[in-house]
Order: sequence, then C-alpha cells, then structure tokens
Amino acid sequence: MTFRPALALLFAFIVVAPVCAAQSAADLGAGAKPRKESTLPLKPTADEAQAAQLSARFLTRFHYDALPLDDAMSAKIYKAYFKLLDSEKVFFTQQDMAKFAKYKDQLDDAIWNEDLSAPFDIFNQYVMSAVARMEYARSLLKKGFDFNTNETYDFDRKHAAWPKDEAALNDLWRKRTMNDWLRLKLAGKSDDEIRKVLDKRYSGYIDRVKQLDGEDAFQTFMTAYAESTDPHTDYLGPREAQNFDIAMKLSLEGIGAVLQARDDYTQIRELVPVGPAAKSGKIHVGDRIVGVGQGEKGPIVDVIGWRLDDVVNLIRGKKDTVVRLEILPASTGLDGKHQLVTLVRKKVTIAEQAAKKKVVTITDGGVTRKIGVIELPTFYSDFGARREGDKNFKSATRDVAKLLGELKAEGVQGVIVDLRNNGGGSLYEANELTGLFIDKGPVVQVRDARGQVEVQGSDEPKMTWSGPLAVLVNRGTASASEIFSAAIQDYGRGLIIGTPTFGKGTVQNLVDLDRFGSADGKSKPQFGELKMTIAEFFRINGGSTQLKGVTPDIEYPQNGDDKDFGESTYDNALPWTHIAPADYKPVANMKAWLPQLRQMHDERVAKSPAWKLMLDELAQYKKMRARTTVSLNFANREAERKELDAVQTSFRNRHKAIDGSDAALVDEQSSLDDGLTPGERSLKQELKEEKDAKKAPDPVLDETAHVLFDAVGLIKAEPKLAVEVEPYGGKPLADAVAVAPPLQAPPAATSSAH
Repeated sequence: MTFRPALALLFAFIVVAPVCAAQSAADLGAGAKPRKESTLPLKPTADEAQAAQLSARFLTRFHYDALPLDDAMSAKIYKAYFKLLDSEKVFFTQQDMAKFAKYKDQLDDAIWNEDLSAPFDIFNQYVMSAVARMEYARSLLKKGFDFNTNETYDFDRKHAAWPKDEAALNDLWRKRTMNDWLRLKLAGKSDDEIRKVLDKRYSGYIDRVKQLDGEDAFQTFMTAYAESTDPHTDYLGPREAQNFDIAMKLSLEGIGAVLQARDDYTQIRELVPVGPAAKSGKIHVGDRIVGVGQGEKGPIVDVIGWRLDDVVNLIRGKKDTVVRLEILPASTGLDGKHQLVTLVRKKVTIAEQAAKKKVVTITDGGVTRKIGVIELPTFYSDFGARREGDKNFKSATRDVAKLLGELKAEGVQGVIVDLRNNGGGSLYEANELTGLFIDKGPVVQVRDARGQVEVQGSDEPKMTWSGPLAVLVNRGTASASEIFSAAIQDYGRGLIIGTPTFGKGTVQNLVDLDRFGSADGKSKPQFGELKMTIAEFFRINGGSTQLKGVTPDIEYPQNGDDKDFGESTYDNALPWTHIAPADYKPVANMKAWLPQLRQMHDERVAKSPAWKLMLDELAQYKKMRARTTVSLNFANREAERKELDAVQTSFRNRHKAIDGSDAALVDEQSSLDDGLTPGERSLKQELKEEKDAKKAPDPVLDETAHVLFDAVGLIKAEPKLAVEVEPYGGKPLADAVAVAPPLQAPPAATSSAH
C-alpha cells in the first residue's frame, strides 16, 4: 500500500515506523540541526520535475491500459489529488475550490513542462489551511461546550460537499472538537484533563503538519497521477521505494528496532530478536532516542522534535558501520540521566512478516488428529540476493517448504495455508509456492499490453506436501494470494475456505527511474521508482480474479467490508474478462467431497457457541459501522454508552464461558471508547492489547481445521473417494525433501502481483 502523506500525516502520524534499515543519512548528515518545521512555501526540485515527466513517458507508453496525459487526465488527477489531501472535506471551502478550479486542466501541462508550481501551490494552501483549522480547534477549548443541545455531528464526510464558506467550516470544526471533548468526557475525564489532552493533541498535529516537506507534496501529487491510471499503479519516492524494497525482501541492515513517534520523542516500540539493539542489552522497549551520532566519534545530532522518518534515516546505515544513540531510558522521567549506546549495524531479518507454522489438535468423536497451519502474511522474495548467489536469500517458497517438512515430521494429517489479509507480493513466488502442492505445471496466464499471453508456472517437480490441503482466505487476500488460491482450486488440489477475495487481477513491474533520468554531473538524481501495471493475469481455467476474486468452496459469513474494500470499489478498475484455458489437467476432483463437508460444517457451526458468538459480534460490528452520525447531547451519548457497555459485557461473559479465561479478552475498562488516539495511551497498554489480540481465540481458523479434520476422516473411511480427492489418485510419489530445490533466478525486471 502506498504511503498517503498528507491526511495520513495529519491524523495518523504517530504510527509504527519501519524497522531501521539500510540507507545513508542522505541530506541529514552528521552535525545537522534539528528541524521542527519546513519553510513555506514548499518548492519542487529539478529532480522532482524530471521524475514527474519521466513517469508520464512510461505511463503513457508502457502501461497496460495506457492513457494520454491530457486535459481529461488532468481532471482525474485534480480530483484524486484533493481526495488525498482533503477526503473528508474539512480543510477547504467551496470558495477555496473555486480558486483552485483554474488548475483542473493544467496539471498535465505542469508535468510535461516540468513546472510543478500548480500542484505545489495547492499543497502549500493545504498546509496553511490545516494549521489554521487546528489553531481554531485549540481556541475553542478555553470556553468549553454545552452538551445539553440536540445537535448532531456527521462524521462520515466521504460524499459530503465542501463547506460553503469559512463560517460553515468553523461550525464543522466546532462540532468535530465538541465530539472529541465529549468522547473524553464520557470516558470519565474532567474538563481540565480534557483541555490538556486536546490542546496537546491539536498542537502535536500542527507540529507535524508544519514538518511536511517538498517530498511529501511531490509524493502526494504523483500518487494522484499514478492511481488515476489504475488503482495499483503507484509512484514511490526515495523514502517509499526503500520501504517497499524492505517489505519484499524481509531483511535489512540496521539496529533491529521498531520505532514510534510519541510527543516530541522517537521511542523504541519493539526490539527485533538477535538484532544489534536487543543483543546489546542496553536498549529497552519504551526508551526514547534523543540524539544520533555516526561512527565512533561523529557529533551527536539532537533529534528531539524531528519527524520520525528523518530520525530513521540517521539511524539507518550499511552493515558493520557504527551508530551511537543517546537514550533517555524508559525507567526515568524526562529529566532523567541520558545514556550513550554504541551499536554496530547488522543484517536483520523481519521475522514478523515471514511464514510461520503451528499445529492445531482436533479431537472429535473419540478421534484426535493434528492439523498443520502455515500463516503467510506476504509473498516475499529478496530478488537481489538471489541474483547475487546468496544461498540464504529470503524466499516465501523456501520458508514454506521448510515448514512443511517440519509439519510432516510432527505427524500432521492435513495442512491449512492461511492467506487471510495477504495482499500479495512476488508473482514468481506465487508460481513456485504452488509447485509445492501440485508437483509441477502451469499456475497462471499473464497477458501483456500487446495481447500476448504467457503461461507461467512451476517447472520442476518438487511436491513437498501431497496430503489434504485447505487454503483460508478473506477479503484482504489479494493478487499473488489469489493466483495461488485460484490455481489450487482449478487443479482440485485443495479446499478454498473463507470469504470471497479482493479481486486484484493485475501485475505490476517496478521501474527504477534513476536508470533513465539525466544527471547534472554533480550528483546522482533521486527520481524514485514507478510501480506500474504492465499485465493482467488469468486463471489457468481461462477466467480472471479481476473484480470477482476467488469464490471459496466453503463460504464463511462476511463482515460487510466489501462495500468499501476490494477491487470492485475502485471507479477505474479494469473490467472482468476471460481468455482460453491453459493446457493443464486437474490433479484431483474436490467436488466429490464438497456436499458432505458443507453439510458437516453447517451442522457443526449451528451448534457451536463460539461460532454463534462470532456471528453476533459481526452483527454488532456491522451495526456500529453503518452509523454515520452521532449525537452531541451528553445524556443521549451516555445512554448509548451504557447500552453498548451491556452488549460488550454480554460478549465478555460469553467468551469466559467458551474460553474459560480472560487471557484473550480486552479488559473491562478498555473495552469502551476511551477518547484517546494512538500514541496518547501508555505504550505498555498498547503493547498489552496487541499481545492479547494475538492470543484471542480464532473461531474461523478452528472451524477450518475441523473441516480438514472431516476431510481426512472421509478419505480414510472411503477408499474410492480417496482416489478422487487425493492428488494424482493417491499414487505414491518420491518423498519430497523438506526444503525445495534451488529456485531459478527470475528475469532482470522484477514483476509483482502485489
């Protein structure tokens, strides 16, 4: 997902930063002064102007559905740009928009003529308006509010009009601020406490908006252009390009820490096991970084009040280089004694996003079976390390193959591949991973802009798991995950279980714009990268996952997010179509066991208290999500809160009865809205809630394990059925090794179905 710098930085700036990774300090060299805010007006650089034009050349010539950059496209960019800047229509008025209207057909000229003054003018106005709005909100705090009125606040403004004038905008912000106050009041805070919390919140927003720089302005504008071509084409500025690279290869060179902005400090949120920071024993979760020095003797740069990504840039660096951190320990107050910690940067693996396994033991009818589960968050691959011959390159397929070998050794009788919320990744990995379950054969068909179709798949025999298989999916299962799921379904190799998937059927290629730009001879240009849609993929049966996604063989209840989330929600998504099927043969026939499995599933969940509780919680979620307006009357909101508290208490008691403990539940005090935003709660509380969430019962996964348990039972009970549903008729294959054979190097251009 591409970074959304403007509104995201304003309302959600206090987020978990990427783990520190390999990158020099760029323009923030040793001795640089702390920067609290940017200087307005922000101005584009020559590199940015060239990068915009270079991107346009690629998008208008090589995009899968290439569109000219003309006045019609300018109007689309204009609309997308303001959607990114002011999607809730809370910063600009109709009068402002009338002044901006002159730019509607000029943004194409801005790119072709390398004159970005128009989009930068809009962004500068946005920054000033955002600061003015927050200052206005702060001014309201001194007097307070009357909560005995019958006013309401419409917080869902996606389809609202811009306020008519400044008076209307002030009234909107009065209600927004009033609602912020009321949430804290309902949580039991006094008026003085509320003033303190909100003044600190709004002043923090102002500081962060003032820190938006020219790269943020350019990133936002180019995102608007890229996504006006199709939903999955993105421009990645230098900051975002590096983060994308880290996400794909799941490894980096740095200190091994997850950082978070909190107030004016950069705080340690998490330590990566065996990373330099954790191994030092001198850095702990909650510690605040107040200074950074390069090398053994470089000066310490004061970073209090800095943007999070600027601090990260100083800490990042090449393997085996030294970085010194001035730490304010979590165990002391803000006036505590500082400590200086010297670390040597090393290569660190991001284990959180790597494939993981566990075993679920199911006992039913006096029979116990082990079901293996492989959770795969993304289809990652370190293409660079593979091409360089690194034997330990990071690969989703290699990791899953190893885990399958371990699960076999543990005696599992079925395997679930959990792809819930797996948004995709490497197309190459999707092909290779499928080969672990079908031996070899075509996996996907890829059609380029010329209409030529290439069949891709797994070419080497390497079936690692030949037993019963299920793939668990949901609406967040997208792209490369849909390729894998569709292939497993088309081959009849396993059950697809869950909810219909996202519906992304396009392939993107990453173009390094620095390879094509012109430098001035003095410095290397920093043009960023273009993640551009170059092809559409199709199932081997000739259908497409575009828009429709993959329909599960056994469907679970949906949560209603499909109205706002998924390919079908994009106005400019490509239409569904189909092509001729590839030359393939199903390895099994799953239809033979589906009626029995569906019946057994229906009968089981009808009697399951955990499943009924999940359905009731889903219904409550949909009810709350459907609301777009709240009352600003204290008595009304207090009554609503009591009603919600009763519902939550009921859910909590039912969980206790089912699970036998509160280990996975949010405690009673924090189950209702506390009026705070991320970063305002204590870090200890936030980490505890995250830990508890990970321990929470997972009725969806448990039921999927039961379905696979049933499948194993049917196979054992009916030998004729086993011939149909087991791959290749259950004929014995050579025992697969725990680790797949070496993978062939991919082509030089990295394709992604992300």
